[in-house]
Amino acid sequence: MKGPLVNKKLLISLGLVVSLPFLAACSDDDADESADENSAEQEPAAPEPDLESIPDVVAVVNGEEILKEDFVPAYESQFQQFAMQAQATGEDVDEEQLKQQTADNMVSNELLLQEADNRNVDASQEEIDQTLNDLATQNGLESADEFIAALEEQGMAEDEVMAQLENQVKLDELIADEAGDTEPTEKELRELYEQAEAQQGQAGEEAPEMPPFEEVKPQLEEQAKAEKESAAAEELVGKLREDAEVTINL
Repeated sequence: MKGPLVNKKLLISLGLVVSLPFLAACSDDDADESADENSAEQEPAAPEPDLESIPDVVAVVNGEEILKEDFVPAYESQFQQFAMQAQATGEDVDEEQLKQQTADNMVSNELLLQEADNRNVDASQEEIDQTLNDLATQNGLESADEFIAALEEQGMAEDEVMAQLENQVKLDELIADEAGDTEPTEKELRELYEQAEAQQGQAGEEAPEMPPFEEVKPQLEEQAKAEKESAAAEELVGKLREDAEVTINL
């Protein structure tokens, strides 16, 4: 099923979470690294993103600047993912389009955070700690300290990580408030299941057999809630953009 255009977890993640798939690679042992190096010798070098043409102020959102130093890590993370896909398909990365997409996402992120501040949305330390622990678990790390240490190895200071997490909590609360009741009905879950079944059928005989509805119902519920929240976030961003003063300098 096609994902929503605006994913609330991906907005803040431009500065934090998107870089996390790299953590798995960092955790490999020396033997794996040696094997990767030997393999890399037989493969063409990965493309490098063009960073020189990025202006010092990438965008201005209601007077708040999005700086190059904040844009570059987000763009590099996006570029790495698209470059891997491009290598698999033999196509080049459309850097201009990718820069615009990254900037648009960061503008949306800034608009939502400004709206959270306007509504006096607060983030408690307990909620921040819970988000930190959840992210550590999602990335296969054993503790919050290990998660922070891994990000520090990538150049993110601990106070920067915590500031990102605080924003993430504010964003979650804002969108939850905007989305309202996201509990899916049985009919909605059945429809999601039927869509997944149809996709499995299109994949051919090699596709694994679809599990029974009751077995995957919890995952379907999470997916349905996430889609409703993402739709609410997308609609809110659209409304905020109507009255916002946004300049993108790319």
